[in-house]
Amino acid sequence: MTLVGADKIDEFVQRQPRALAPFQAWKKEASAAIWAKPLDIKNRYRSADFRPGNHVIFDIGGNKYRLFVHISYQLKIVRVVWVGTHAEYDREKF
Repeated sequence: MTLVGADKIDEFVQRQPRALAPFQAWKKEASAAIWAKPLDIKNRYRSADFRPGNHVIFDIGGNKYRLFVHISYQLKIVRVVWVGTHAEYDREKF
């Protein structure tokens, strides 16, 4: 998959250095993945939550962080919409 908006993850990791390793692992795995449908994600990330419009929320780093993305399955693009801590996520309206 092509990852668009990784700079948002990088900016977040600058503020939350403990998030570096989990997000690096996710970026590496997502870039190498071929997700053709939501089930492909669910088979690997059991805790992933799916929202309307091909949006997916990933729990990262033992559920300490949340990553909200939009996936274009046909174009094989993952676009980062939002990244933050679990507590920040709870305050958002996704």
